[in-house]
Amino acid sequence: MTTSFDGAPVLVLGNGPVGQTAALLLARWGIPAVVVDGRPERDLTGSKAIVQQRDVLDIWESVGAGAEIARRGLTWSTSRTFYRDSELFSVDFADRGRSPFPPFVNISQAETEAILDARIASEPLVDVRWGHRVTGIAQDGHGVSVTCATTSGEVVVRGSYAIAATGPRCDDIRAMLGLSFGGESFEDHFLICDIRTTLPGWEKERRFYFDPPWNPGRQVLIHPCPDSTFRIDWQVPPGFDLAAEEACGGLDDRIRKVIGPRPYEIVWKSVYRFHSRVVDRMRVGRVLVAGDAAHLVSPFGARGLNSGVQDAENAAWKLAFVLHDWAPETLLDSYHDERHAAALENIDVTGATMRFLVPTGDEQMRHRLAVLQSARTDEVARAKVDSGRLAEPFWYVDSPLTTPDESHPFAGRPARGEVPMPGPGVLVPDLPLSAAEGEGRLRVLARSGVAVLYGGSVDPSDVATALEDIPGPVGAHAVKDLAREAAVVLGIAPDEVWVLRPDGYVAAVLHAPHIADITGAVGRALGHRPAITTGRQAHKRRPIVVSNNEQSQPVIKPIT
Repeated sequence: MTTSFDGAPVLVLGNGPVGQTAALLLARWGIPAVVVDGRPERDLTGSKAIVQQRDVLDIWESVGAGAEIARRGLTWSTSRTFYRDSELFSVDFADRGRSPFPPFVNISQAETEAILDARIASEPLVDVRWGHRVTGIAQDGHGVSVTCATTSGEVVVRGSYAIAATGPRCDDIRAMLGLSFGGESFEDHFLICDIRTTLPGWEKERRFYFDPPWNPGRQVLIHPCPDSTFRIDWQVPPGFDLAAEEACGGLDDRIRKVIGPRPYEIVWKSVYRFHSRVVDRMRVGRVLVAGDAAHLVSPFGARGLNSGVQDAENAAWKLAFVLHDWAPETLLDSYHDERHAAALENIDVTGATMRFLVPTGDEQMRHRLAVLQSARTDEVARAKVDSGRLAEPFWYVDSPLTTPDESHPFAGRPARGEVPMPGPGVLVPDLPLSAAEGEGRLRVLARSGVAVLYGGSVDPSDVATALEDIPGPVGAHAVKDLAREAAVVLGIAPDEVWVLRPDGYVAAVLHAPHIADITGAVGRALGHRPAITTGRQAHKRRPIVVSNNEQSQPVIKPIT
């Protein structure tokens, strides 16, 4: 991808994985980024966020890191849930397309950050400045000024926009932006230990235990990690004292009850408390708030970092299109619309999980006990057992950028382990492309700009006419030229035109559309209000459908 840009950089506040991802994605679009972080250097202690979802690996691969993260991580595709000494059910995760990535990879956050650091080191458009603690944020009609405290004194860094990805403990940043951070905190604590040992048969699956004999009345979660390491999370009561637990031999006893007499080494340990909070706004003028700075959820479901990376992609492509003058500034309003809705969905999902894991009151406790006991034999009860719905991309069906289509209705939150059918607001499944089998992929094509896919009875010249006045990277592609199974997997009818956004989401499905309908759907996907229609196109209201056109060729407008 080649672009030319001579404007001010975007400021990225925070050099954790969300900030790293945002900077790399901006650079991919040719936008320079200055990353500031108050720490003196990278802190590589502890596993922290370990579960990376398939579609997030795909985002990282767009900046050259996904395959390496997957290679170094430990892949798994099955989640098992137990009650006491009985397995209740297992879930295998679906893929509607043919992604090159597994459903999940477990890898320590430190390792992920190191891989992203290596990519940043080779990217001249990213300038990282450690030891820059943000003490002030000011905005005007032309940009953002961030004041930083450094060992050499106070400095001011100037940029066009900013992405605040400063992590969970950034009340000062939220205060500078005038944000509230409403929600709740849960009383029970959780003990994490990364333990290096051997547990044959446990290396490729997530295990969740309700009320096991070795942690009665509470839960235990076990995740495999690379290098024969297992992460074990114990739910522990309020006031749990890790130092006292170690001193009396309780920690060793706790570990032995899980792994038996085999030798082990504790690699890292921590005690933490869960929060469920979200800011009231994710766009404050020229500042977009992302990751844990914007939302906190319990980790049962791995929705924290995965959602933060999706924040970064959403912010990066929209900032790039605005800064390159490919889209109006109003496109940035949709960042809040889409990612705040995603945060609320994650809070709803994880909040329900926490209420099942840590019931409050006799009624919730009785309900949980009844469900778990019935789930041993009752399929209906098993569906009510909540051990954490694992991370998935959000569905932008209600986004102002999405053109609704009654023939592709969104059925709501899909069943556990499933993905929704492709349609407006849904991330498109990935497929290898016929033109470069095993190398070119549909998601790569989509992330090159706006991709317009059309069926076999659509006239390609009319599609080209619909797109000719739209600035920026826009490509039209005949479905038959993409991949043999594309029409079947995506469900594209011969008379349909599909509009894909630069993050791979379906923005519109149009049936026998007029030229202006296509122009309008693309304009809507880019934040135009109302959608753009040129005078020339307004006269062309005939449907753009012909029959048996075997000579159609893709029309590609490259980035210049």
